[in-house]
Formats: sequence, C-alpha cells, structure tokens
Amino acid sequence: MNRRTLLNTLVQLSRFGLAALFLFAACAKLYTVADFASNLSNLVEQRWVWPAAIAVIASEITAAALLIFPRTVRLGALLASTLLLAFAAYALYYVYVLHGEPLECGCFGRLIASQLGVATALRNLALLIPAALVFFGLPRRLTKT
Repeated sequence: MNRRTLLNTLVQLSRFGLAALFLFAACAKLYTVADFASNLSNLVEQRWVWPAAIAVIASEITAAALLIFPRTVRLGALLASTLLLAFAAYALYYVYVLHGEPLECGCFGRLIASQLGVATALRNLALLIPAALVFFGLPRRLTKT
C-alpha cells in the first residue's frame, strides 16, 4: 500500500468516523433532550437554554451531513473543528474559571457518562487530529464531484 492510498484510507475513516460521532452525539442528546437542556443552564441564562440546546444539536447534525456529502466535506471538517474547539474551551472554562462542581457534560446525552472537565477537553482536542486530516488530506478531486 503506497502513501497516497494509506492517506486516502485514513481521510475516509476520519471523515465518516467524525460524521458518525456527531450523529451519535446529536441523537443521544435528542433521546435525553430535557436532561441535556438542564445541563446547559450552567452555561446560559434560563431563557436561552432551549435555543442553545437546539442550536448545539442542529450544528452537530449539520456537521455530520456536511462531512457525508462529497462537495461539502471540507466545510464539514471546519464546522466539526469549530464545535470541538468550542466544547473544549467551555469544559476548561467551567473547570478553571467558574470552578464548577463535577457535572455530567451531556456530550452523548445520558447514554455515555462523562464528567465535564480536562478529560473532556483533551478528548475534543484529540478529535481535531482527524478533522485536520480530513481538511488537509482530502484529495481535490473528491470535492469537485
């Protein structure tokens, strides 16, 4: 297997892996939407909880869709990177600035328990690697079809 084939395989795995991750996260949040919305009350004022919950879920679905369709893969990688950076920044802000108590992050609804904090931020930052791989490693011909 030559380098280009290996890179293309890694790009496709990253592309569809990120899309699956964002779809799973959005569906898990939808499944437990009331719990997810209540978690957001630590981030936004009460009147903005539901609009914020809808915006997060919609942006995750949008990122997944953009990663799936060939013409919008790079845009999907950019949106995925933006979301991952925002989620990581909030996790660090919650722990180090707000000095928040341990809190279920709601990243995957209540289906997969995860505490909001440094580990969550590091996970999200690590996921920037496949997003960058998709953005920079995608062959030009794929985006023109």
